[in-house]
Amino acid sequence: MANRMKDKVAIITGGSKGIGYAVAEQFVKEGAKVTITCRKDDEGQAAVEKLNAKVAGSAKYLKQDVSNSKQWNEIFAETEKDFGPVTTLVNNAGVGLGKTIADTTDEEWDQVLAIDLNGVFYGLREAINQMRKHSIAGSIINMSSIEGIVGDPILGAYNASKGAIKMMTKSAALDCALNDDGIRVNSVHPGYIKTPMISADLEKAMSQRTKTPMGHLGAPEDIAYACVYLASDESKFTTGTELVVDGGYTAQ
Repeated sequence: MANRMKDKVAIITGGSKGIGYAVAEQFVKEGAKVTITCRKDDEGQAAVEKLNAKVAGSAKYLKQDVSNSKQWNEIFAETEKDFGPVTTLVNNAGVGLGKTIADTTDEEWDQVLAIDLNGVFYGLREAINQMRKHSIAGSIINMSSIEGIVGDPILGAYNASKGAIKMMTKSAALDCALNDDGIRVNSVHPGYIKTPMISADLEKAMSQRTKTPMGHLGAPEDIAYACVYLASDESKFTTGTELVVDGGYTAQ
């Protein structure tokens, strides 16, 4: 076990599986205390049991709907009660929608934006205010996507939310830097990552070198390693950046 995140206290939304769980696992290995949140109790409890089996007392689970702004203060308060003031937030929770703009209904648009964008905004706002309250030079990591950089004809609402996250991150980073509070705000942009949501056909298609030049999909831990860097003091001069982890997808 390393100690790149010793004395760090993190909240990771959508932390029960996939990229979120991989981030939580790496944070725990690096010495952090972690609260993972999600909407399903069974998944959250199972994930936190696995984390605590690796490092006893390192993790807790809280049920959360990130699109409910009123829950955010409670999540920070509960985490602080058990682990101390929050130093790190990873806004990871999100949903997808495979539809063009023309075919997207009002309800579908609202759902994607409520979770993927509003949820990030609520968390970002609460984290900045809490870190300023405690005079913590913390790190906020907003999970965007390569779809926040390039367009996709059938990901209209998702493109909109992830592109907005990129620019919102930059705005918050500038505010914090000019305020001299030491809070860093960055976005991470995963390419195609091999998770249970990726079908065999999609993995084959996106592994083509015309899509992903490295010739294979990424693993959840590839994103987790990037988050460890941004959450650790190693990135003390890094703010407002877009950290792209995509096997060369957007380099073309």
